[in-house]
Amino acid sequence: MSTFTNASTSTSTGSATDGRNGRNGTMSATTTEATRRLRLRGMNWLVWRQHRAAFWTILAATVLSVAWIVFQRNQMMDSLTGYGWPAKSLDEVGPEFEPYRRAFTFVSSGLGFLPVLLGVFLGAPLLAGDLENGTAKLVAAQSASRARWLATKLGVTTLVVVVSTVALSVAFGWWWNPVKDQNTVMEWTSGSAFDVTGPVPVALTLFTVVGGVAIGVVLRRTLMAMVVTFGFAVAVQLVWDYLRLSLGDVVTITTNKGVTAENSFPELPHAAYQIDESYLTGSGDLLGWSTCVNSPTDQARELCLKKADVVGWSVDYLPMSQMNGMQWLGASILFALTAGVVAFLFFWGRKRLV
Repeated sequence: MSTFTNASTSTSTGSATDGRNGRNGTMSATTTEATRRLRLRGMNWLVWRQHRAAFWTILAATVLSVAWIVFQRNQMMDSLTGYGWPAKSLDEVGPEFEPYRRAFTFVSSGLGFLPVLLGVFLGAPLLAGDLENGTAKLVAAQSASRARWLATKLGVTTLVVVVSTVALSVAFGWWWNPVKDQNTVMEWTSGSAFDVTGPVPVALTLFTVVGGVAIGVVLRRTLMAMVVTFGFAVAVQLVWDYLRLSLGDVVTITTNKGVTAENSFPELPHAAYQIDESYLTGSGDLLGWSTCVNSPTDQARELCLKKADVVGWSVDYLPMSQMNGMQWLGASILFALTAGVVAFLFFWGRKRLV
């Protein structure tokens, strides 16, 4: 009887132990499998390891920059609340707000230079270095195709660029949003505001980086590709500055109360960007605002304006409400250009990448 009991106990204990071991083994296998899935493998691992210094530098700089922006935003809001804002305007706050104006200028200038920086130091050497030192031939000799190698290079790099620029754009927009309608802080049509918020910084940076990659593939020399990419990035910035305002629909407002009275000039919406102003004649023609400016007296000027049949003002402007639409339109154009450059890279890479 006792033998049977001991045997039963032993069997029960062994079964329980086996059950626990089975469950633990299953959990360990599941954990190991999940861990393996989280790790980079194959071509992704190779690309990340090859450029990990640049990638980690970009991500670390992004984290530090976002943290600093968050700190500055909290400091600014505490200061403005203490001065009675928004009941008081920023003009009434006075010189106490000046450090934050300088901070906006400093940060926006740095973010505005980001596409050039990443294009030169990340985009240009990305493939040019492999083509110059022979790494591309080594990769081509392996089982992976050149198209897969190119796609992985562009994919990992694009992911890092998008994550960084989106984080910086969101953080800066969040910082600027409470005072964005104050032209004394930053004018919304300027590059310091328009190009570092919304989708624009992502699109500009991606286009510049992918353009740098294409230049590196064609030139096949790292230093030369970096120099040419710098010129390309600067040219992109200049063209973008020239075309930025054309992304909006110009609104025209006219008056017929003369041009010399105190309140004759039309009142524009708050934070609107004035593009041009002209005198409006009775026949609907426009005259430059300098018409009759050389008249010796006010009476002579009024007589000159009457002779020219000037009846009021005609003012062209862009309302701030168009900012978001203008940004997405411009970003869409840049994304389309980036896609075109990527298509060129794959076309070129079919025969000439190695």
